[in-house]
Amino acid sequence: MASSPPSRAVIAGGKPENDWGRAGHAPTIEAMPGYEPVDLSVALNAGVGVLGDEPGDVPLGRVDLRGLPFLIGSEPPSADRCFLLPGVPASVGIGRLARRVIVAHRLLKPGAPAGHAVGQAVADYAFHLAGGEVVTVPIRERFEIQVVPSPWGREPFLAVTDTSEYKLPRFEGRWDQAGIRLMEHARAESAGYYLWCWENPHPERPVERIEFIPRGPRFIVAGVTTSDLDEHPFVRTAARLVRLVARDGRNGVFDIEVDRGVATYPQPLPGEDDRAGWGASEGTAAYASVAALPSASVAVRQGDDELGRVRWGDVERDGRADAGRVSLVLADTGRNWVHVAVVDDATGQPVPCRVHFRSAEGIPYQPHGHHNHVTQNLGSLHYDVGGDVRLGQRSYAYIDGTCQGWLPRGDVVVDVARGFEYEPLRQAIRIEPGQRDLTLRIRRVADMAAEGWWSGDSHVHFLSTPGAQLEQRGEDLRVVNLLQSQWGALFTNTEDFSGRPSVIDRGGYVTYVGQENRQHMLGHTVLWGLKEPVMPWCSDGPDEAELGGALDATLSDWADRTHAQGGTVVAAHFPNPNAEPAVLVTTGRADAVEMLAHSGDAMAEYYRYLNSGYRLPLVGGTDKMSSTVPVGLYRTYARLDEEFSYEAWCRAVRAGRTFLSGGPLVTLSVDAHEPGDTVRLSGPGTVSIHAAVRSIFPLRSLEVVRNGEVVARTEANGGRQAEISEELRVDGNSWIACRAFGADYHLDEWGRRVFAHTSPVYVACGGDWTMTDPEGIRYIRTLIEGAREYVRHTAVRRSDQLTTHHHGEANHLAWLERPFTEALRALEERDRTFLRLADPGSKWPVYDPPASVMT
Repeated sequence: MASSPPSRAVIAGGKPENDWGRAGHAPTIEAMPGYEPVDLSVALNAGVGVLGDEPGDVPLGRVDLRGLPFLIGSEPPSADRCFLLPGVPASVGIGRLARRVIVAHRLLKPGAPAGHAVGQAVADYAFHLAGGEVVTVPIRERFEIQVVPSPWGREPFLAVTDTSEYKLPRFEGRWDQAGIRLMEHARAESAGYYLWCWENPHPERPVERIEFIPRGPRFIVAGVTTSDLDEHPFVRTAARLVRLVARDGRNGVFDIEVDRGVATYPQPLPGEDDRAGWGASEGTAAYASVAALPSASVAVRQGDDELGRVRWGDVERDGRADAGRVSLVLADTGRNWVHVAVVDDATGQPVPCRVHFRSAEGIPYQPHGHHNHVTQNLGSLHYDVGGDVRLGQRSYAYIDGTCQGWLPRGDVVVDVARGFEYEPLRQAIRIEPGQRDLTLRIRRVADMAAEGWWSGDSHVHFLSTPGAQLEQRGEDLRVVNLLQSQWGALFTNTEDFSGRPSVIDRGGYVTYVGQENRQHMLGHTVLWGLKEPVMPWCSDGPDEAELGGALDATLSDWADRTHAQGGTVVAAHFPNPNAEPAVLVTTGRADAVEMLAHSGDAMAEYYRYLNSGYRLPLVGGTDKMSSTVPVGLYRTYARLDEEFSYEAWCRAVRAGRTFLSGGPLVTLSVDAHEPGDTVRLSGPGTVSIHAAVRSIFPLRSLEVVRNGEVVARTEANGGRQAEISEELRVDGNSWIACRAFGADYHLDEWGRRVFAHTSPVYVACGGDWTMTDPEGIRYIRTLIEGAREYVRHTAVRRSDQLTTHHHGEANHLAWLERPFTEALRALEERDRTFLRLADPGSKWPVYDPPASVMT
């Protein structure tokens, strides 16, 4: 690189030592490629002390500001002599061709308080060109120059900060910055200076020198850099999308570094498991948005490993660039702002749903106000929950039937879904230049409410009530039980509780704020239909209650206070935590048990209680705590024989007229009786069974289960429906249910199976329905005794002498133990009753607890 003539400074109105640019005496100057700093060292007359008592860590020496090279002060840098502070006109020699000149400068103090000096003259910068022409530019407060730091919202109109916008930490950071990190990016603040660019009206003529002429408040010039490139030195073009394709197909997190511009965090593109409306797996390619100068260097990394580096101008010119082990492919074909309506195919009316738009390359274009990637595809427990949902690698926006935002020109793929009763839509469309409207149609394939079955999610956290209503309508979910709870020091949804249902769409959709009361060892319980809170919400320390907490309440206590209000008690995510739910069931406090996902353990436990003679309605819920599961992915369908309301839905659940669904829609009749009913036979005999399933998802099988054993099965082989009609021999009291298995697992955070299961139909052969299983009863009794031992010997308790509890009794331990004693008595009575029925002449020992337990 050729060197320029030495820079010169003239103080107090003197003239340059050499007369470059005078008529007939223009020097021969070789153009400097790219950006070249100007050495101001001979003109420097001030140090960092002029910045005040606390100047901060201002850039000095050879530095890059916004990716542009500057020499601030001398080399090596000196804090005592690093700035030009013009008290009188001062000149700096340039002596080179320059399309643009970039000045790093700073106003030391505003010309007037409270920003009233906006536009006030600070200086004139006179650019002396070869041939004698002088171009003078006024430098005005808050136009070309400003104080550092500038007051919030008062940055200069025509200058930029000396740093670029930046990405916030992706995987770690300070606790108090957790919410801010959701923004992903942050605006730059000046480290020491503002950068202002002057464009040479005669780029073919060298710039001899710059004369800095003070006109008002004091200011400093920190550095000057020239450019001979045909580009503006500050990014003036919007970001463009690029695909990142690693040549070896590697997976993992990419990152992009841009020296003269900015880039978003790369996000993986979907892989081969791509389901219409229901998510996609992660692929090997990624994409990002890049806004950069043509001269910018773009480096792609994977951890500490640099995969390649390219010049951004090459990508824009050729549409792609290969960089070592990765290729960057431009994926920006233009865009239109489009208004979208999604309508019901039968009614033509807008219908709430969730949507996903993407380009042909798989790059998402979500409606404005929604996320292309919820929380960067990272975990979202308790935050950023609502309005969007992510299934695998694909985020969906919940809309009321209309939305608007950018869509790419050309081919676009649209996914639309709405629960289990609409066929998910995948449609390829084309957006033409000038197009501003788009209408999509989705088709209902089942209307369960019209058939008497009303859907609901038993268990949802963290959404606001309006957020729950948006999402439940988008999933065609009629009831959402939004639950307050405690999580250590965190209390959630306190502000949402009203003690009454929140009803929308003429009563067709209901959100009711209840509670999940939790204890880490004894269990969790869901409380529906509360008129007033049941406190304390949680008990006995983390993760549920506060650190160092004590056992202040039991599940049974919470259940009793819920029933006193007319509410409904559900054993949450049955059976775990597996202790006091046994008490809830044996004492009749549990109105239903909940299943959040199919598991062999949960099925075995549920069947054990049924076989032991307990009528237990089954409900489905999600335990939604993040944006990685849709409300109602596991849901309860309840059969109503009255007009729909929240109270009617709860009554139907308590009556056992339910099935849970993770997609399949099942029906079961036993001698024309539905789940929750009892078929009464005079003795052993035969019942007619009809089970059926239909689904928007591929199915594997449909099964009929009697007393925990599969007695009929049909293979669906990936089809969407199946049925079983059988005459089934019944030799004694029994229960019968049906269940359906999908061919796939959902792409939510738990990978739940596509699955459905009905509550039982009970068959009584000659008398009332009752069953027992000695092993089951023994197991249940052991659980109850073990839970009582935990209460007696392990749980933390407060001193009775120093504590008045909510129940008001003096002996807290006796109060805690009481429901466990009730449960053991109930088991003993069940054993005696069954023995009397089986052998009226036999004797059975009576459980007689110590008097201390019964206090």
